Amino acid sequence: QVQLVESGGGLVQPGGSLRLSCAASRSIFSFNAMGWYRQAPGKERELVAEITNDGAKTYTDPVKGRFTIYRDNVKNTIDLQMNSLEPEDTAVYYCRILYDQLHYWGRGTQVTVSS
Repeated sequence: QVQLVESGGGLVQPGGSLRLSCAASRSIFSFNAMGWYRQAPGKERELVAEITNDGAKTYTDPVKGRFTIYRDNVKNTIDLQMNSLEPEDTAVYYCRILYDQLHYWGRGTQVTVSS
């Protein structure tokens, strides 16, 4: 079993920045892949960014150049730095990891981009 707890969400103006953090209950070295997803009202959950155990990173096109995913092996967190935020980024952001052939999800953190 793995517990994931997201933090760092909130209300920010367009053009602003937020850093999300996903704290894991065990060492992230054991995870095969770690990622951030988001779900906007009325839309399906979508991948935002993912990082594999060997460090390869993937981003969905709308966030390329604005978002960066990090792994902190000391704190056992997976962070998402979000810059130049747009109203279209408003969503609940979820952390997901792949461990021992199973996917685990956090409960999510709300990000609202509005003036």
